[in-house]
Amino acid sequence: MNKATRLTELDEQAIEYIAIGAAVLGTGGGGDPHVGKLMAMEAIRKFGPVRIAQLEELDDEGLIVPVSMIGAPTVMLEKIPSADQLTKPLDLMERELGRKVDAVMPIEVGGGNSLVPVIAAAQRGIPLVDADAMGRAFPESQMVTFHLEGIPCSPVAMADERGNSALMHTIDGVWEERMARALTVEMGGSASICDYPVSGAQVKQSAIGGTLTLAYEIGRTLFEAKKQKLNPVRELLTKLSGYALFHGKAVDIRRRMDGGFTRGEAVFEGTGENKGKSLRLFFQNEFLLATVDDQPLAITPDLITLLDQDTGMPVTTENLKYGARVTVAGLPCDDKWRTPIGIETAGPRYFGYDFDYVPIETLAAKGGAVK
Repeated sequence: MNKATRLTELDEQAIEYIAIGAAVLGTGGGGDPHVGKLMAMEAIRKFGPVRIAQLEELDDEGLIVPVSMIGAPTVMLEKIPSADQLTKPLDLMERELGRKVDAVMPIEVGGGNSLVPVIAAAQRGIPLVDADAMGRAFPESQMVTFHLEGIPCSPVAMADERGNSALMHTIDGVWEERMARALTVEMGGSASICDYPVSGAQVKQSAIGGTLTLAYEIGRTLFEAKKQKLNPVRELLTKLSGYALFHGKAVDIRRRMDGGFTRGEAVFEGTGENKGKSLRLFFQNEFLLATVDDQPLAITPDLITLLDQDTGMPVTTENLKYGARVTVAGLPCDDKWRTPIGIETAGPRYFGYDFDYVPIETLAAKGGAVK
């Protein structure tokens, strides 16, 4: 995206667009974008617009800290975090490192987690970096570009809505996931977290830049399509170079809470040109695998997102309902995830699916995409 078009600050309209765009990029997860939107808007009303910093603007020696929520999206629908809960891990991080945080960033540009750091930035009066460490949403803590490049995750700070907080030092992101997930379960299924405190130089090296701006543009595209009475799904997929994989109606949804995640699968009965076929969608917070006749249409780490057939609006894991008519869409992931360590960290076999990773472009060329 052209640098001149990138965001410089976030106001309420920008939050509205980002909430929608981040839900598309969140592949069903990342927390409820509606809750994140309301909290971010309230923070902006109270403290004023949040300044956006681009990667090239960061001081190489500056301290940048991701702020996010960890846990099952279904829990976050009912257990709304407090504003203090979102900034308490920052306080712990600053005390442990002995210095002030210069800017915050999303750990993922998915769902509500794209907006959680907006609240911290507004309260602290510090910038929010236009970047994240996934380019989408993933369910586990080590599934970030910082981990791929060997950047330490510690210290890790967490807090719940009751006032409990914890500080951990773990040997790597895999152990952080194990320990933080267990603590999250004890904290009621969701918690706030700061991990991977990084320098400006490390963010420039490892983060995926411009993703808040991308989320903004996605949201704006869907709103403009509605205003101009255009086909929103077609407009969006054209903009993102994405693929319409399947048109269908949800006929079976199985969700369960398991180990701090929302896990399950959904079945869609084909409509239109997909009539007579059935698609299965597997998820662990995020949508990870889509198959028809046991053959993959899209595979993690590529993005799988559900779009309402009429409005183009994204449908999240926890909000998917029986009878929903959707287009199952696929988007290419960032190239960092197509490396051997990227596939090892967040590819299909890590999640227990008996497939090798095949890029969405290859699958679509074999006939996986529809019009």
